[in-house]
Amino acid sequence: MDVLAKLEQQDERTMKEVMDQYGSYLKRSSYLMVKDEQLAEEIVQDSFIKAFRNIHQLKEPEKLKSWLTTITYNLCRSHLRKKRFKLFSISDHDHHLEDEREEQPESYIVRISQNQQLAKAVLQLKDTYREVIVLFHYDEYSIEEIEAITGMKQPTIKTRLRRGRNHLKEILEKGGLGDE
Repeated sequence: MDVLAKLEQQDERTMKEVMDQYGSYLKRSSYLMVKDEQLAEEIVQDSFIKAFRNIHQLKEPEKLKSWLTTITYNLCRSHLRKKRFKLFSISDHDHHLEDEREEQPESYIVRISQNQQLAKAVLQLKDTYREVIVLFHYDEYSIEEIEAITGMKQPTIKTRLRRGRNHLKEILEKGGLGDE
């Protein structure tokens, strides 16, 4: 029996496997959008609830990840429209580093610091730029996939990526990484 059929039957083991497989990824992505760890967790929980209730709408199992991402980003956007947030400091742990244990301690620490600075800079971007930057660079979606997830046209995505990168460069060059 395939994953979608098991999810349609509300198989708890399969639901847990899907949450384990995509939970950290969705939380990191939503955190980069809403800038609040607890809110990101709530959004991911809501995303899974919404996905499992509407799993019958998904016809292709290979699109499960992008479908979950779309639901999560739509919930993030909805929340951001309702309320604007001040920039919160990014937590000290880096969600993007995983299998680099064999690296020299000095270079590992330098890279963690650089990644944290970059993440802080990303959090300072306007929502419109941050969204495409996160999808493209952190989540590694193609322009076509971002178009499907966000509903934006490709030229808009490319323009926002270019402008977002330029803003990131300015933030990093100025060293303006303090809390605002």
